Amino acid sequence: MSLAIELEVKNNVLCIRLAGELDHHTAEELRQRVTSKLEENKINHIILNLEKLSFMDSSGLGVILGRYKQIKNNGGEMVVCSISPAVKRLFDMSGLFKIIRLEQDEVFALQTLGVA
Repeated sequence: MSLAIELEVKNNVLCIRLAGELDHHTAEELRQRVTSKLEENKINHIILNLEKLSFMDSSGLGVILGRYKQIKNNGGEMVVCSISPAVKRLFDMSGLFKIIRLEQDEVFALQTLGVA
């Protein structure tokens, strides 16, 4: 299975919706597309909607961590929402939830960032 990437800018927030599998085959495409979106727009925050992400490996974690650092260096925040149990377990084991906030859904995540 491949990875479907949907990127939407709402005010100063980049909403990233992923469906499928984020692994070493698809991680580079995600990195390039998100990086170019961050460069094109005035983005302060990232919301990562992982509701339809069925699988992620360490290269996926690496891409997410890299974008987290990029947005954090600009004084922004990354929020993960609608995460599947399998991917949530990977986030838990990797310790990413110590630095990235988890919210129940995208609407609530947008509200917490001041965008409704």
